[in-house]
Amino acid sequence: MALLEICCYSMECAVTAQQNGADRVELCAAPKEGGLTPSYGMLKSVREAVTIPVHPIIRPRGGDFCYSAGEFDAMLEDVTSVRELGFPGLVIGLLDEEGNVDMPRMRQIMAAAKGMAVTFHRAFDMCKDPIQAFENLAELGVARILTSGQQSSAEKGLQLIMELKAHSGVPIIMAGAGVRASNLETFLNAGVEELHSSAGNWTPSPMRYRNTGLSMSTDAEADEYSRYGVDGESVAVMKSMIEQFHV
Repeated sequence: MALLEICCYSMECAVTAQQNGADRVELCAAPKEGGLTPSYGMLKSVREAVTIPVHPIIRPRGGDFCYSAGEFDAMLEDVTSVRELGFPGLVIGLLDEEGNVDMPRMRQIMAAAKGMAVTFHRAFDMCKDPIQAFENLAELGVARILTSGQQSSAEKGLQLIMELKAHSGVPIIMAGAGVRASNLETFLNAGVEELHSSAGNWTPSPMRYRNTGLSMSTDAEADEYSRYGVDGESVAVMKSMIEQFHV
């Protein structure tokens, strides 16, 4: 049966995902950045509240995946923290200046992870040669690759996803980016084994008082009085579709 991973940005979201049938959680902070390393406090609270597997992302900033020495040192420290808190896996990705998997640094990451299930995230979609990258990640012992098939959505990138899936079967290819109930059957029919979805929406802040003339964001258009969270009903619908497909 296809596995459903839900991207969550808070302890409450992770609990909601679990309650509605998610098989695994990718835990992140900063949805507008595409996901950054969660705080220690969030990691600890989720570890205590959620029983399904949770894989925190290790990503120190938004933007590209070619990191400075200081950023990489922080990533290694975060890998150690996540391992010591008892998480079964983590999500990470590093590229070099030429758009290849940064093999020397990824070897250090794998050593620091000490047997945890490592997912190489959508840094894969920014790499120069996806087949070479797949082979490199297989050599490293990475458990899975999260990919949209190097397109803006996994639906558009399905051809490459299927090509990678047929390549050897290890690492597992997990389709993500724009995966939702409305197109879930496309991936199930294609035999995709793991699916990644945010299953989320933006909800208004509960704050009644709002200083609308002031912003804390560098983006002048940002709505700071809305919050991103998992929609439990969306998770439940997708889980039900997966179960019915496999009956």
